Amino acid sequence: MNQTRSFLLIAWLAVAFLLFLEWNKAPVAPEPSLATAPAAATAVPSGLEIPDAGAIPSAAEIPAVASPDAAPAPGAPAAANAPAPLTITTDVLRMQLDLRGGSMVGAELLAYPVNKNQPDIKVKLLDTDPRHYSVAQSGLVAVAGSAGAAPSHEAIYRAEDGRSDYRLADGATQLEVPLVWTDAASGLSVRKTFIFTRGSYAITQRQEIRNQGATPWRGAAYEQLLRSPPPPTSRTSGLTNPEAYSFIGAAWYSPLEKFEKFKIPDIFEDGAQSRDVTGGWISMPQHHFVLAWVPGETEPQSFSLAPLTNGNPRYLVRSVSGQIEVGPGLSVTREATLWVGPKLQEQLQAVAPGLKLTLDYGIFTVLAQPMFDYVLKPLHDLTGNWGWAIILTVLIIKLILYPLSAKQYQSFAKMRAIQPRIEALKERYGEDKQKFQVAMMELYKKEKVNPAAGCLPILITIPIFIALYWMLLESVEMRQAPWIGWIQNLTAPDPYFILPAVNLAVMYLTQKMTPTPGMDPMQKKIMTFMPLVFGVMMAFFPSGLVLYWCTNGILGLAQQYVIGKRHGQSTTPVASS
Repeated sequence: MNQTRSFLLIAWLAVAFLLFLEWNKAPVAPEPSLATAPAAATAVPSGLEIPDAGAIPSAAEIPAVASPDAAPAPGAPAAANAPAPLTITTDVLRMQLDLRGGSMVGAELLAYPVNKNQPDIKVKLLDTDPRHYSVAQSGLVAVAGSAGAAPSHEAIYRAEDGRSDYRLADGATQLEVPLVWTDAASGLSVRKTFIFTRGSYAITQRQEIRNQGATPWRGAAYEQLLRSPPPPTSRTSGLTNPEAYSFIGAAWYSPLEKFEKFKIPDIFEDGAQSRDVTGGWISMPQHHFVLAWVPGETEPQSFSLAPLTNGNPRYLVRSVSGQIEVGPGLSVTREATLWVGPKLQEQLQAVAPGLKLTLDYGIFTVLAQPMFDYVLKPLHDLTGNWGWAIILTVLIIKLILYPLSAKQYQSFAKMRAIQPRIEALKERYGEDKQKFQVAMMELYKKEKVNPAAGCLPILITIPIFIALYWMLLESVEMRQAPWIGWIQNLTAPDPYFILPAVNLAVMYLTQKMTPTPGMDPMQKKIMTFMPLVFGVMMAFFPSGLVLYWCTNGILGLAQQYVIGKRHGQSTTPVASS
């Protein structure tokens, strides 16, 4: 019985199975039937009760989300007469700001092309195209009985300075875009200012609510994200397209319940959900990027999540504040932050506690996050190249595991030395496998050979392998990162299959150097094909992952050769008795 070899085979098959499942997790965009899907969920729970101050507005008081492909509501301006969106350009963002509601309806990330070979086509996170519909909205709503109206996400603002194009000036650190809305009848006015900062994807929204009327105004503020599910992705294209299986949906965070995420199919199947919190944030994550609204840290909020089926299926996540009161002649200023950009971990954590959790490494977060924070990123800061950082990571892991690996390869060398004696035992006992196994174990004991000595290094290496796999796929810092020569994108497969071929050769040589005492012919045939199977599989994996495995295999092969040669010279096989 060859426990070590059997274990290695099982371990490799387990890795293959896990990775195969991950590569084929292609979430299909939900297509709910209008007859059976949950009702159009503009019904947002009323939320928090503020003692001695009245209730915040109910869902019915917040205007329904209009479907852009639906007919305009009675009394609403026709699309042709709607004000043209403002264009805002910074060093990292190009935004479209709709004067209807002061909503963000377009966002291009200037530093992130969709495809490295087409640098002029940028990633869009906000868009009014029905196929990729995604907008960030905000508004105010008055409580029942309050004097005066309030500007919802359907109200028409005007640009305070009359401009339609805003650009961050050279040398400037900030750009302000002020919008104003006024209700002459009640004396209520709102100045909504968006503040953009150089190098940042965090946009500050500042609302100054001024009451020039004779009676107090009471209401609430809300922020919401509205998006269409992505088009269905075939499992075939999903094999090489990480976006086909990366998490896309909605998520929110509260100090008590922490991070909660909701997959798109669950949103449409489970219907509306809500949570009352103080602080926290709402978001819509996707592969490498995220949209998020972050209200004030100490504000009471009512979070809600719901599917919308009035027209094309969409889903909405919303945050409603506690009650805001503005007395006559007074003003109140409220701020919220909109994040529109990549999942840059340090910046996200600086914006709000827990916001970096939108970067999801799955069940291997406990290993992947420390590896990224304390190993890969510092090595990248040192070398300036993620490829060399991966190679140095392998060297560090090999140094840490050297004592275990040395025992593993010494065990292999001893097993190779006694392999002729095992073959002799196999011939002696013929078909009596039970006696053969007993005799082989006695031989192992006599020669102090531990066939399971090689298991622990494999047990440690495989989780690291999968953790790095998730880091390469989910860390936007590594997105489209080059290494050397022909590898100009570590998160894409090797275009010329050089690394997979090297990996196949290394696996083949490693197999040839590894003893197989007691293995039956069928097992030997299976093991013969293993390098080819994994070589083909690796051809579809990100080249950064194959680089890790190649480096690990080459160092392991060299270590096995040196230790095996040294140990083999000091071991004298004993004649079979």
